[in-house]
Amino acid sequence: MTSAAARAGSVLAFDFGTQRIGVAVGETGVGVAHPLATIAARVDRVRFEAIRSLIEEWRPVLLVVGLPTHADGKAHAMTARARRFAQQLENRFGLPIALCDERFTTQAAALALHGAGVRGRARKAARDQVAAQLILQAYLDQRRAS
Repeated sequence: MTSAAARAGSVLAFDFGTQRIGVAVGETGVGVAHPLATIAARVDRVRFEAIRSLIEEWRPVLLVVGLPTHADGKAHAMTARARRFAQQLENRFGLPIALCDERFTTQAAALALHGAGVRGRARKAARDQVAAQLILQAYLDQRRAS
């Protein structure tokens, strides 16, 4: 991965999954993340075309990818897949990549949506992008603190 120390500007974050990829957007100067989109495709070509469109629209200076691990921080099968996805993003788009711990973000997103009264299909559709928002917010908060 390239250096995660990026200049000021927009940042896109990804909650990688085999069925869906949640996407969030934020701004390094403001330090606030927002849910953006859910890419519900299993075919890489379709996924990366959707990502390309988002990159063209938002012109990010950095891409953040959530890195899933077990609760104790140990790697599992999805850890390697998320790292591979991050490497593919870097190779395809030439943007700096940062990996960010994503433990419990999907559960936290589901709880937040439940608490907000979002139910059924609407919750499922929004869960991954809210998880990406939580990943990006954690990254921006950590960046601001250091």
